[in-house]
Amino acid sequence: MEEGLRSFSERNNRNITIVSKVPDVCRNEACALGIDEAGRGPVLGPMVYGITYCPESRAEELKAIGCADSKTLSEDQREKLFEKLDSLKDFVGWVVEIISPNSICNSMFKRLKHSLNEVSHDSAIGLIRKALSLGVNVTSVFVDTVGPPEKYQAKLSAIFPDIKITVSKKADSLFPVVSAASICAKVARDKALSSWQFRESPFVDLKNTEDIKWGSGYPGDPTTKKFLAQNIDPVFGFPQLVRFSWSTSDQLLKSKGVPVEWEDTEEQENQAVSVKTFFQNSSKTNTPRRHPYFADRRLKPATKLV
Repeated sequence: MEEGLRSFSERNNRNITIVSKVPDVCRNEACALGIDEAGRGPVLGPMVYGITYCPESRAEELKAIGCADSKTLSEDQREKLFEKLDSLKDFVGWVVEIISPNSICNSMFKRLKHSLNEVSHDSAIGLIRKALSLGVNVTSVFVDTVGPPEKYQAKLSAIFPDIKITVSKKADSLFPVVSAASICAKVARDKALSSWQFRESPFVDLKNTEDIKWGSGYPGDPTTKKFLAQNIDPVFGFPQLVRFSWSTSDQLLKSKGVPVEWEDTEEQENQAVSVKTFFQNSSKTNTPRRHPYFADRRLKPATKLV
């Protein structure tokens, strides 16, 4: 997981999936798979979805090693349990998807809005498909619900008709395989948040990021509130650590940001804009530098600009 988290912290505006080795037994025996998330509510940092799977005949062994709802465990207990889970390579596997704040907000601000519930559903579906593509013999899936359990279960059952789907409230405390998934997701979320690397020099002194404290990321955390108040630019808003679609950050922008009005006039609509305006010239080399808009979306030029 550490290598994957380093990759995410270096380019934290993109989602990343981290995969454990698939035990041979999980390719041959009927397997139970649990799904849970961490970081749904915070205004800072990524949301992480995790799955854990193992043979159905050995699922109770996860309870025996202490797997429980991650919210009932201390950070130290979660990390030790994750290390234990990761060491059970002969019959336990896991996958986590780290969904960046930037990705969450862009989804929610689309012209055809994509709600946080839909983002969550997409991640869960993608992780089940990932396990199947890795050759895991998934025969049953247990999910902590997002939205009405009946509708979510019907949705998953329609997509995976050959798998027994169980969607339940408090699944992370009812099913050990979901408890294990919640631990994987929470550990990944905590590490991704604590190792965040800022890419926006206008907001923070990149040489002194060790001195920056942002707390748990939840809106009610005093450290998080202080971070938000001290790291807002009146024009550009917040660094990408912040979920700018959350009401907490939106209210701060309205109170401390510069009001902007967008007016679409007929003259502006008909005015041609050169693509060169999206590039910045370097004063040292006098060569065009790619605008972050293109870099963040991994767009490449089809032809060379002259």
